[in-house]
This record gives sequence, structure tokens and C-alpha cells, in this order.
Amino acid sequence: MDAERLIAAGRRALAESQDALDVVAEAWQAQALAQAIGSQLALCGPQELRGEARGLSEAGGRAGSGPADSQLLGIGGLRAVRLAEVADPRRALTLLSTLLGEVGIALVGVACATDEEGLYWQCIEAIDAADESNDRVRAMLRRLSLRERERERDRDRDRERERARGPSPG
Repeated sequence: MDAERLIAAGRRALAESQDALDVVAEAWQAQALAQAIGSQLALCGPQELRGEARGLSEAGGRAGSGPADSQLLGIGGLRAVRLAEVADPRRALTLLSTLLGEVGIALVGVACATDEEGLYWQCIEAIDAADESNDRVRAMLRRLSLRERERERDRDRDRERERARGPSPG
């Protein structure tokens, strides 16, 4: 399955979460997806993203020390294992950033509403993990934007050179 569809599934599942444990499970699902997308881009993504993609994969992996309990992760298990490709890195990273932001907001709500200390600290850990992953995603998006601007400048410079040479004789 492609990254965009998995992210959309994660956003739907987060929006449909019925209780605090569902929100926490979706937070770990998002982290696993960030790790998988980072791994995929590190192997097959644009060259200029590969180092930062490895960092995203590592950040998602460190955060992946969350619940391994299949009950907490839902009946379908980890969605991220179904990742087959990241066809459009910019779009996938933009959507992943949105998902990680939504996860952070939902976790803050759970942390503020709970009286259970263990759940509170689990939310804080998951918020930190989502923030770290999102920082890496935003850095990758900035790098892609920079690359696009450089390519546009190069194209403009080439056009100017062609104009300066004038029409070809013939």
C-alpha cells in the first residue's frame, strides 16, 4: 500500500478513536508509519533526503518502544508493515506532518483529561516522540523546497544564457 493511503487510514482511525487507549494506540501507529516511511526514503528516496530519512527512521524506531500489545494496536496490527512505496515524497511527508500534528493534539487532550499517572506519562512520551518525528519531517520538506528553488534558478539561468546567445544561425 502506498504511504498516502496508510496516512489517510491513520488519520481516520485517530479521528474515530473512542477512548484514551485508542488515541495512544494511534500515536504509536503513527510513529511506526514515520519509521517505515523514513526507512523507505532512506533506501529509495531522493538522494538529498536519504540522511534525514535515516534520522526519521531512527526517531520513529526509538519511539516504537511503546506498546507492543496487539490489543492496544488494534485488531489489524501495525499498519506500517503494509507500506510498499512512497510514490510522492513531498505529498507523503506533508500528510505525515499533518498526522503527527493531529496525534500530538489528541495526546495533549488525553494527558490533560486523565487522572491515571501511567497513562499521563505514556502520553507525554508519545507527544515527545511525535514532535521529534515531525521536526525531522519538516526538515525534509524544507530540503525538498530548497532543491526545487535551486532547480528553478538553474532553469532560469539556462534560459537567460540561451536568450543572450541569440537565435541560432541557420
